[in-house]
Amino acid sequence: MSNYENLNEWETIQETDVNLKWTNQNGFPIVKATAKMPFPIDSISKIIEDVKNYPNVFRRVHEVQILDKNIIHIMIDMPFLLSDRDYVIQYSKNKSKTTWKFSFNAIDHGSAPATEKYVRLINAFGKWELSPTNENETLLVYTWNGELLGDFPEFALKRAWKTQGNEIIHWIKDELK
Repeated sequence: MSNYENLNEWETIQETDVNLKWTNQNGFPIVKATAKMPFPIDSISKIIEDVKNYPNVFRRVHEVQILDKNIIHIMIDMPFLLSDRDYVIQYSKNKSKTTWKFSFNAIDHGSAPATEKYVRLINAFGKWELSPTNENETLLVYTWNGELLGDFPEFALKRAWKTQGNEIIHWIKDELK
């Protein structure tokens, strides 16, 4: 994921407390969820950094395996009748005075071969970006490749992105309450 930040042609999916937009870049659907969070940046970044705890925060994540430094295997429960998904990513963190970023990209790793139990999201990539708006409020922007592969019907993608964006933001809020 490279220059998606500079894309101008985003289609709005939802405008509420969680704003959702999507665009297409190089054949990949890029989805962005944006929300003002009534919490300081440090409390949100701790949740995102604690990858081992994802199954306790993000309810669709049923397992995370730490494979190596900054490399994890995430397994996701999909709704009834859909095949579960998984992906292996390498992540990096970057903190400046004005933003905190957690970026990730799919990789192959010998300790997590693809299996028939999951549809492997081989093109997974994304980024969490946090910017404080004041001492106790943070702008959270989560951008990801919305490609779901496998048996997922294309007509249902926008609905899936809307569900995913809302769930992720609200689960972080729930964890911080």
